[in-house]
Amino acid sequence: MNLSNVLTLIRIAVIPIIVICIYLKSPFFGWIAFVLFCLASITDYFDGYLARLRNEVTNFGTFLDPIADKLLVASVILILTSKGIIANWETIPALIILLREITVSGLREYLAGIKISIPVSRIAKLKTLLQLFALAILILSESIYNISLIIFIGKLFLWIAGLLTLYTAYDYIKASIKHF
Repeated sequence: MNLSNVLTLIRIAVIPIIVICIYLKSPFFGWIAFVLFCLASITDYFDGYLARLRNEVTNFGTFLDPIADKLLVASVILILTSKGIIANWETIPALIILLREITVSGLREYLAGIKISIPVSRIAKLKTLLQLFALAILILSESIYNISLIIFIGKLFLWIAGLLTLYTAYDYIKASIKHF
């Protein structure tokens, strides 16, 4: 157990608190959800950075980090959808994000079985950043009474993230297909 793995475990542990705070729909709890989500999102960067910096990359961390990321994003998408913040046409980029994560997880599992690793691209990192930003903004809409502009910005970034997600899914599948 090292600092990077602890950060990843904290990211997973805070997910139910974020979901409950969003569900409660109160400005106070909305701010708590927003702050916790932002902190959890920041740990996504720092856990990997610290593991590489301190030469503490572990199999456990390599396994758990992408799962923590997917759990955080999926749980927030689902709770925001259930509350109607993500609704109508915005369910399309949300669905693209969820389906891409499932598909890429399956591909990674298959490729790991044949000892192939495909590195994360810069566009995929940008996609993750935009997903987290969009979701943070949409969580913030739970904290503020005049929310039209905030929801518009969050949904705009959700669409941008959805399009980048579609592109990175294509890119990942294209890189993987030769290994089938």
